[in-house]
Amino acid sequence: MEKSHENEHPIKAFGWAARDTSGVLSPLNFSRREIGEKDVQFKVMYCGICHTDLHQIKNEWGITKYPIIPGHEIAGVVTEVGNKVDKFKIGDKIGVGYLVGSCNECENCTNDLENYCPGQVLTANGTHSDGTITHGGYSDLMVVNEHFIVHWPENLPMEAAPLLCAGITTYSPLRYYGLDKPGMHIGVVGLGGLGHMAVKFAKAFGTKVTVISTSISKKDEAIDRLGADSFLVSRDPEQMQAAGGSLDGIIDTVSAVHPIFPLLNLLKTNGKLVMVGAPEKPLELPVFPLLSGRKLVGGSAIGGVKEIQEMVYFAEKHNITPDVEVVPMEYVNTAVERLVKSDVKYRFVLDIGNTLNKS
Repeated sequence: MEKSHENEHPIKAFGWAARDTSGVLSPLNFSRREIGEKDVQFKVMYCGICHTDLHQIKNEWGITKYPIIPGHEIAGVVTEVGNKVDKFKIGDKIGVGYLVGSCNECENCTNDLENYCPGQVLTANGTHSDGTITHGGYSDLMVVNEHFIVHWPENLPMEAAPLLCAGITTYSPLRYYGLDKPGMHIGVVGLGGLGHMAVKFAKAFGTKVTVISTSISKKDEAIDRLGADSFLVSRDPEQMQAAGGSLDGIIDTVSAVHPIFPLLNLLKTNGKLVMVGAPEKPLELPVFPLLSGRKLVGGSAIGGVKEIQEMVYFAEKHNITPDVEVVPMEYVNTAVERLVKSDVKYRFVLDIGNTLNKS
């Protein structure tokens, strides 16, 4: 039996929620749970708008529970802590990503891979152990267990909140699959919220980067703005053939159905194609190119808390921030419409702290 936030919880909160599959967001008064001994309460300052938010508010994955307050790229400032919290104090800058809970007992959890825990609790539209539904960062305050919070580096602007999803989603596979070695040649497919972060991290690791896109129109921004070394138009067979066997690894960020045979041909022997986009339908997997080059197709989803912390410190050290357009809360529905049309370079961030006005 699911309990209602409004009735069960004592801390009054305010946010913007979608109430049906139209996905239109509007103001909502709700409540947060009381602060447990390991909980941190914080004021939300900034929250990124991720593509996942769009799927959730329109129930495109068939799992949305309305009303839903989305948002899982959250930067804020601690306002209160439980009596057994030892990692954070009032006034600390912090970040929260895609998860706010896990079972803490399985093999994944004990290896800092909470992101692969079967009992993970999503920051928005998840279900807490007490049966209540989680509400995300399009809101004025949150209460989260300290384990799922990271310290926000002093010299990293808080508007860089999309690091907590778009950043870790590309950082983690580059690291895990060993595509972070200087001198390697890495391909990045798609140049959106995820793709532009993949380019920045791959360059910071010292690799050579080729952006692969269906459209030549993105060439200038890939090379001049983001620092990629080269650009391939995936619909140009001659270009693709000429680049055959040149890449050590590819991070594929595209969420639309697309052919992967041409991408596998770009890989060297032992090359790795890592999927981080989430197409709704299965892709065709040609096996022959895997056999003939001992190639791998893998996947990766966000990252564990320990790795997110490592990633934000790496971002601070190398001055890596997402390219964002900061907008006021009341602009959110327009931002969602523009994101559907890919009309943003490359991530919207809601200025919650300054513009979330209670009605």
